[in-house]
Amino acid sequence: MTTPPTAGMPVGPGGSVPTTGAAAPGREGAQPTVVVASYGEYAEAQRAIDYLSDEGFPVEHTAIVGTGVRLVEQVLGRMTTGRAAIAGLMSGAWFGLFIGLLFGLFSDANWFVVVLTAVLIGAAWGAIFGAIAHSASRGRRDFTSRSTLQASEYAITVSAAHAEQARQLLVRLNWRTNTPPSA
Repeated sequence: MTTPPTAGMPVGPGGSVPTTGAAAPGREGAQPTVVVASYGEYAEAQRAIDYLSDEGFPVEHTAIVGTGVRLVEQVLGRMTTGRAAIAGLMSGAWFGLFIGLLFGLFSDANWFVVVLTAVLIGAAWGAIFGAIAHSASRGRRDFTSRSTLQASEYAITVSAAHAEQARQLLVRLNWRTNTPPSA
């Protein structure tokens, strides 16, 4: 059931606005939840939950719900065959270290030589496979990136039984943070 958007309430995952009395999805026997506050940044919502916890509020009845989620891919730089080989070299060296440590535990030979040999072999094969894998892409993805999920708004929902207490505490938090320091 979709309800018309209400001022100050974020739109939920299905395009609907969470309403008072709606049980949290996916939780057997869950109590109805109410949106008590909304923030533009996750850190602000986290600070509000931390304040509720500091004040002795039962935070196990709360949730931070991000809405308007979008995927943001931050381009970090250009990927060349040389950089792909170096990345492969590093990951191959780590894998070689792991294998070398395993072989070193059960070998009668010099432990250090076994580990060093495995690291060098892993690094060489990693560099080779990194360069080949990048060359095989034929320039379809010549950059490195990092993907993150970001929400446009973060709502704090609380079980209906605890909603009024949470609102009162969050009003005190807003008074405390919006009041200029006294001299």
